[in-house]
Amino acid sequence: MCSILAYCSAQADPQVLAQLLARTISRGPDDSRILETGNGYLGFNRLSIMGLTPEGMQPFVRDGNAVVCNGELYGFRKMREALKKRGYSFQSDSDCEILLPMYREFGLQMFRLLDAEFAMVLYDAQSRCYIAARDPVGIRPLYYGQDRKGIYVFSSEPKSLVGICERIMPFPPGHYAVIHDCGTGADDTAGGSSRSKEDFCGQKIELFEYRRIWQADHVSRDDMDTIAHSIHDKLIAGIEKRLDADAPVGFLLSGGLDSSLVCGAAAKILDRPLQTFAIGMDKDAIDLKYARQVADYIHSDHHEVIMTREDVLGALDDVIAALGTWDITTVRASMGMYLVCKWIHENTDIRVILTGEISDEIFGYKYTDFAPDAEAFQEESEKRIREIHMYDVLRADRCISVHSLEARVPFGDLDFLSYCMAIDPEKKLNRYGIGKYLLRHAFEEDALIPQTILMREKAAFSDAVGHSMRRDLMDYAEALYTDGEYEAKRRQYSHAMPFTKESLLYREIFEKHYPGQAEMVVDFWMPNRSWEGCDVNDPSASVLPNYGASGI
Repeated sequence: MCSILAYCSAQADPQVLAQLLARTISRGPDDSRILETGNGYLGFNRLSIMGLTPEGMQPFVRDGNAVVCNGELYGFRKMREALKKRGYSFQSDSDCEILLPMYREFGLQMFRLLDAEFAMVLYDAQSRCYIAARDPVGIRPLYYGQDRKGIYVFSSEPKSLVGICERIMPFPPGHYAVIHDCGTGADDTAGGSSRSKEDFCGQKIELFEYRRIWQADHVSRDDMDTIAHSIHDKLIAGIEKRLDADAPVGFLLSGGLDSSLVCGAAAKILDRPLQTFAIGMDKDAIDLKYARQVADYIHSDHHEVIMTREDVLGALDDVIAALGTWDITTVRASMGMYLVCKWIHENTDIRVILTGEISDEIFGYKYTDFAPDAEAFQEESEKRIREIHMYDVLRADRCISVHSLEARVPFGDLDFLSYCMAIDPEKKLNRYGIGKYLLRHAFEEDALIPQTILMREKAAFSDAVGHSMRRDLMDYAEALYTDGEYEAKRRQYSHAMPFTKESLLYREIFEKHYPGQAEMVVDFWMPNRSWEGCDVNDPSASVLPNYGASGI
């Protein structure tokens, strides 16, 4: 997965920076390095995925410029060949080595050209500026803040900035920023729209939006056959890109539609048995049987991990510390993913994990059945994609990276996502008797997975591991606080005030690890309570009136 750290001034203690970088060593246990740029520092922890030789170690330096990047740049070989024709040579097989030549050739336009999931910080030696950027979905994490001197600091995870920055915030996806001393300025050669300018202790940051992936610039009028073929072909292409790795690849398989499609397509592309992994509670796991059906169908080397109440409660503090969130949905859904990835790390040599996040936000989920009209559905979908870097994408990144693995998310493929967000939302509404019909219909002819799985209503991951997990967490929180204690303690928090004892428990653990940083997450990930049928006090789809047989 890798982690990066950038301190945008020479006024830093390298020993302190080494300590901050060490806080994310699990993201990149293979090697660590801190580079002095002449006007600050760039740090990097490496998890070797592409270009496994020492020459692939970052920071990369060229002509005095330097860059650190946690990312996968799909199609980088084609770009590297084009750059070679322009006179550039390369020392490694790392995809990220192309970034500095791209910057020299295309300037800040380069971000528009990347088909990638990435977070990066680049130092321009000529202007003495730093440039930070993040992919349009926010699949790779990046956080920033200012130290007590007003110097900007960037890191892959907020844990590196705790105690250094008074306010830590996620860097917005689809943006780049230029950080420079006042008066030195950097040209906006990308022509992006400036979002903000701030001056602190001689530093200024200019923030530009280069791509708004969640908002389509048109409504597609494609017919159903065209939509089905486009969804199919673009998702297959997104999966195929993410199979490119110089390290072993594994697959999370819950038995639901999304992860099953990823596994089924990958099995066909690779034409060899996959390594698949499923997890469930010891007494009422819902999805283990469905995952086994898919595994048997695609002939994968399948592994089942069983977790208990003791495992869940024992991991709770570690999970919230890894996540950096207090959100109920994210914490619950992370328990199974965290524990299965822990098992993978301890028992296999796998380094890359493909997973099925983001499908629900594109095609709808149980609560979007209650959308009053197509416009409301589209607005909700846009909001979810815009914010997903704080929720499901964050969950996948942290639960996987904390165990020295790399997450890849095919449903976040930029071409696939851009097309799907432009589909006429009238066609996405559940008028077919089953949710996410467009996605299901797109794969009806392939027989990549069993028909019963393709047409099965899926339980949410936090329920699919077993409804007892949710009840165990709720009961544990209930026993911790009297009603009076709960009411008094929850009112200490003005931002996202806890509204159940479970949410108070998560908030208190969060504050222990990230004191005063609750605004890193905008709100609770809940159904749209303004819609009839969705005014619920629990994020689990099992409390919705249309849950039906999803959890069976």
